[in-house]
Amino acid sequence: MRVLGIESSCDETGVALFDTERGLLGHVLHSQVPLHAGYGGVVPELASRDHVRKTLPLLERLLADCGCTRQDIDAIAYTAGPGLIGALLVGASIGRSLAWSLGVPALGVHHMEGHLLAPMLEDPAPDFPFIALLVSGGHTLLVRVEALGVYQILGDTLDDAAGEAFDKTAKLLGLDYPGGAQLARLAESGAPGRFRFPRPMTNRPGLDFSFSGLKTFALTTHREAGDDPQTRADIARAFQDAVVDTLIIKCRRALQQTGLTRLVVAGGVGANRALRQGLQQMTAQRSAQVYYPRLEFCTDNGAMIAYAGACRLQAGQREGLEVEVRPRWSLEALPAITAAG
Repeated sequence: MRVLGIESSCDETGVALFDTERGLLGHVLHSQVPLHAGYGGVVPELASRDHVRKTLPLLERLLADCGCTRQDIDAIAYTAGPGLIGALLVGASIGRSLAWSLGVPALGVHHMEGHLLAPMLEDPAPDFPFIALLVSGGHTLLVRVEALGVYQILGDTLDDAAGEAFDKTAKLLGLDYPGGAQLARLAESGAPGRFRFPRPMTNRPGLDFSFSGLKTFALTTHREAGDDPQTRADIARAFQDAVVDTLIIKCRRALQQTGLTRLVVAGGVGANRALRQGLQQMTAQRSAQVYYPRLEFCTDNGAMIAYAGACRLQAGQREGLEVEVRPRWSLEALPAITAAG
């Protein structure tokens, strides 16, 4: 089965073709960063319009790269949520229309399940069960994954997610959009130990997260310490250290509480070099293993949607002709899958 995946939940348009026998055949991604940079953040209406302009041309490019035609598509998977409702509707409408015109099934995919399963595209892929740390955009989740579709949320963010906190702190430090990756680069030249930020919610039981206070702490530190380049780098280093330590502490706690020895990390913040180094050390100490998708699949992409959709389509899951998207959608609401490719 060849499954076309369409990702349009926010500010990246991604399409990919996944073959359940041959694996990933190809993927193409368009980033809207230049479109939104002048506004300092994603403008939902502009994002939706750009998805309209880019999705079909990207599809034609993908098919050409793979040496395929539309008639070679056996099913279509598209992101149905969570995300920006206008952006989701673009991908869903295109996906459903293509499926209807080709006479093939279509399926709406949960965006975070796509991230969770992205490491399955790598070799070696993690075996079930495992703990998943999902750090993508407005989401920071710790999930116990027993099997495909069997998810238990162990920890969630109570306010800002890690990625949001990175972007907002970068903005208050005067960094251009998108700021999270720039803050991480700036932190590499920061002096360790000059500033010490709190590690929120690590001195109490539980696996939930809270990162909004770190923004305030960074803002206060910035105002009091000055605005020279080295001070900004030192603040960036202290902020990143606090976020990374907090994520590592909660991952260690989740592994301890569940007794599991496999950890999956996915989402944009999962590409952070300091986080990867810290998690590698932590899991090695516990004789555990940590798995990531390749860097290009940490951010939003069509490949993860094609794969997640293929798993559910192979198990016989289908949808009717209606176009339905869910800007808010819990992972725990997804049905379990008893068979997957």
